[in-house]
Amino acid sequence: MTETALRQAILDLLAVRGAGKSICPSEAARRVVGEGGDWRALMDAVRAVAATLVAEGVVEVTQKGAVVDIARARGPIRLRATS
Repeated sequence: MTETALRQAILDLLAVRGAGKSICPSEAARRVVGEGGDWRALMDAVRAVAATLVAEGVVEVTQKGAVVDIARARGPIRLRATS
């Protein structure tokens, strides 16, 4: 359930943001848990869902505007639609 909700949140946020724009993974976590929820507890799950979306070719992961390998990325990342 949570993985499905996180996947949909990522895709919805990216669609609203528009082509070439990115989101912070925490935005998806916050959307899923709702206001006042512990979104930080979902951050590992968000990264796992993002890794699946990367493998599917749906999103790419960036740091400081450059595309990076999510498996090696440390610190803050952003998610961006591939097309």
